[in-house]
Amino acid sequence: MNYTEEKLGQAEKTELDAHFENLLQRSDKTKQWTEKLLRSSETLLQPNPSVRMEDFFYEKMDKKKRDRYTNAEQLGQVMIDSGNDYGPGTAYGNSLIKCGQTQMQIGNAEKEFVQSACNNFLQPLKNFLEGDMRTIQKEKKILENKRLDLDACKNRLRKAKTQAGQQQDDAVAKAEADLRVAQSEFDRQAEITKLLLEGISSTHAHHLRCLNDFIEAQMNYYAQCHQYMVDLRKQMGSIPADN
Repeated sequence: MNYTEEKLGQAEKTELDAHFENLLQRSDKTKQWTEKLLRSSETLLQPNPSVRMEDFFYEKMDKKKRDRYTNAEQLGQVMIDSGNDYGPGTAYGNSLIKCGQTQMQIGNAEKEFVQSACNNFLQPLKNFLEGDMRTIQKEKKILENKRLDLDACKNRLRKAKTQAGQQQDDAVAKAEADLRVAQSEFDRQAEITKLLLEGISSTHAHHLRCLNDFIEAQMNYYAQCHQYMVDLRKQMGSIPADN
């Protein structure tokens, strides 16, 4: 009822201080952007939505994900098979085999990068959303309920003071007692929620370390791929042409 009255502008609403409001806003932003970061990172690491859904299913069922070829490995296998069919002794066949082997190396490097990114970047984001953030959301909801209880007690006290005689004294005494309890519970819940919200600073610091790990893994992955291609180019240049 008090929530409805607040919306209609008929009831007093206990306001939180500016610092607390800033903490709440930062928490909401952190939840929103962490969810978006997680989704976008998952799309980068696995662009195929069907495969992502399959991996999600295996994760929820606590089963080991199927080991599957990357696109580079699939291409590499086709190159190797076709090269062997043409004949390793031919320039084209030999070149296809060497290209295929390099694609297999790139595919393996991609798997290592994805695994590293999942363990050191995605998983911490998931853990935060499913752990600390879920707790924060729960405590924020409890705080809102305590605030509504407090505001309802304030309104009852205000109404009690409009009554007359002994009835007013009894009603006021009870309303004041209820208000003291409600205020105490609200203050306690506000402190609990505030401590959790202030912990977001540590979360940001932790996620920054995870972000650096992600960049390091991505840098190593691209460096490996570049080196594989440099080596392949040298090998291709040394393959004699067919007579």
